[in-house]
Amino acid sequence: MTKEFMGEIDDLSGMIPEQLFFFRKYATLEHNGLSIRFIKYFRRGVILLISYIKGIAAYVDSEGVIVENHGIGYQIKTPSSIVEQVKSGQEVMLHTHLYVREDVLALFGFMTKQELNTFQTLLSITGIGPKVALSILSTMTVADLYYAVFSEDAKSIAKTPGIGPKGAKRMIIELKDKLKMEDITPGMEIEETAVSTSIDSSDHVADTIEAMVALGYSNGEAYRAVHGVKGAADMDSEQLLKEALKVVLTLR
Repeated sequence: MTKEFMGEIDDLSGMIPEQLFFFRKYATLEHNGLSIRFIKYFRRGVILLISYIKGIAAYVDSEGVIVENHGIGYQIKTPSSIVEQVKSGQEVMLHTHLYVREDVLALFGFMTKQELNTFQTLLSITGIGPKVALSILSTMTVADLYYAVFSEDAKSIAKTPGIGPKGAKRMIIELKDKLKMEDITPGMEIEETAVSTSIDSSDHVADTIEAMVALGYSNGEAYRAVHGVKGAADMDSEQLLKEALKVVLTLR
C-alpha cells in the first residue's frame, strides 16, 4: 500500500452510496482477525469495507451473531443455519457484506465465500433487498437455490417468506443469466456425477424428472436427484428412476 494511497484514507467527505461502484484500485489489510479492504474511488477518497471478521461469538439470537474481536462487538445478521450452528463462546469467522444506505449501515455474515457471493448476487435482482436475500439463504442452501433456478422450480423458491410465485418466477429469469452450475463448489452438494449438459436434454432424463414430479417431488428435487446418480448416461428411464429415488432420500 503506497503512502499516496494511505494518505487519502482520511478523505471520506462527501461519500454517498450511489458512488460506491466507481473505483480504480484497492488494497486489503489483515490484522487481529479482521480483513479490511481499503477501496480507492474515483475522486472520492477511500472507503473501508470489512471482508471478514474472526472472533468469539459473544451472543447469538434469532437474527444473527455478535462477534467480539479485541473488545469490540460486531453485530452481524446471518442465515438461520449459522444461528443454529454457532454457540456463544465459540470462535467463528464470517465472510461479511457491508450494506450501506442513507439510513442503514448493517453487516451480513456467512460461513463460506460461496454463500456471500450468492447473497451479493441476490441483491442485484430486481426487488430483492438484504432481508429477503437472507431469508432465501435461510430457507434453502446455495446448492438448492442453484438447482431450483436451473430446473425452473419456482415452487421451492416461493416457500421463502416475502417471495410469492410471481416473484419466484421473475427471480429465476434474472438468476439464470447470473449463476453457473460449475460454480457449485465440492462439498456443497452430493458427489459429482456423469450427467452432463448434453445428457440433461436427453429423453430418459426428462422422463425420469417428469416421473418424479408426478410422484410429488419438486422440479428442483428431481433435477438434483438425477444429477446425483452415477452412471446415469448408461441407464434407461426405469433404472434411472430407481436410483434417483434412492438419492432423493439423502437430500431430505
